[in-house]
Amino acid sequence: MMVKYTALKEDDGRTYIVPLQDDEIKVKGLGRFSPNQILSESKHGDRVSIGQKMLTIVKSGLPELRKGMRRRAQIINPKDAGFLLAWMGIGSGQRVLEAGHGSGGLALHLANVLGSNGTLVSVENRPEHAEVGRENMQRAAGSLDEFPSWSLLEGDVGNVSFDGIVEEFDAIILDLPEPWDVVSKLTPWLRKGGRLACYCPVSSQLESAWRACEEAGLQIDWAGEMMERIWTKASRGGVRPGNTPMGHTAFLLIAEKR
Repeated sequence: MMVKYTALKEDDGRTYIVPLQDDEIKVKGLGRFSPNQILSESKHGDRVSIGQKMLTIVKSGLPELRKGMRRRAQIINPKDAGFLLAWMGIGSGQRVLEAGHGSGGLALHLANVLGSNGTLVSVENRPEHAEVGRENMQRAAGSLDEFPSWSLLEGDVGNVSFDGIVEEFDAIILDLPEPWDVVSKLTPWLRKGGRLACYCPVSSQLESAWRACEEAGLQIDWAGEMMERIWTKASRGGVRPGNTPMGHTAFLLIAEKR
């Protein structure tokens, strides 16, 4: 039986994702408590006291899952994840491969849009990252109203087999140090009209990935970076750019199989 999860949020926005179970759990920042003993007669929006903190119970959706996720590897943030999903046309019922699962940041966004009829295959070659990513996805499965068929394969994406899972993919996203090494191996798994994307932190990686996509017969659909500047409320009124603006995170390359 799948464990359900809910979110507890502090007034400053810090978020905890907790399982709805009778057994006592230990949550860093909150201490030990039995979720069902405290939350069973409460509903979303209610305030509860745990230890020395007052928290609000909220539905655990994508924003809460992202804020409360465990992290080990650096994640693809919403700025880049949202663009990839929109430009690649990823939506309900599709079949998607992501290589470089890490902590599951991108996978959370994918699971949120694929729905119960979708298929998501994640590949991660580092067991310590796979462990964290698996926990974050288990929380998502117990939180989202719909969750896709999800497989986590441990190993190098160039060596794993997708037989018995899918016949082809609608989209492939590579968050790897050297994505160009596997583009030609994965292109046959991409349907005609499907898109393959590479997440490249530096320009030399973008150039190598671009060349590999063209050599594999893919047509470059879009290449570039998404820039972001956060604004804050000024102490004397009005709004201004924040003191810690975020600009470049990575170059994105999207290619189509025509």
